[in-house]
Amino acid sequence: MIDLSNLKPAAGSRKKKQRVGRGNASGMGTTSGRGAKGQKARSGGSVPQWFEGGQMPIYRRLPKRGFKNRFRTEYAVVNIRDLAGFAQGSVVDRAVLKEKGKIPSVDAPVKLLADGDIAISLTVRLDKASQAAIDKIVKAGGAFEQL
Repeated sequence: MIDLSNLKPAAGSRKKKQRVGRGNASGMGTTSGRGAKGQKARSGGSVPQWFEGGQMPIYRRLPKRGFKNRFRTEYAVVNIRDLAGFAQGSVVDRAVLKEKGKIPSVDAPVKLLADGDIAISLTVRLDKASQAAIDKIVKAGGAFEQL
């Protein structure tokens, strides 16, 4: 019977670490498998992955286009179909959506979109909603309250 006292790895699955720089007879002596001289042969001497040997790098050769708004608000998106699992007459807000795993964080603002259908009346308290989503909630007998 196998238990913690007699567990062993499968034969051949564990190999000893190669010890470099332990003499030429080991096959990893002298330069220790690093080739000849140069920056990459030195201790701690590695070139960044994006380095292009000193020529003008591609991220500087290519033109920059467009505009990135630093102050843009990124919304977590929830659709009407995501509200199907809630009980009749319940209140849906950020905390409840996070608890159900519909949004990644309670800190980000949430926007409700109209994809899907709803048949139960809910009180939805979120940061934003599309007009079509609000219409579907009201039609089902619920209410939308903007935070």
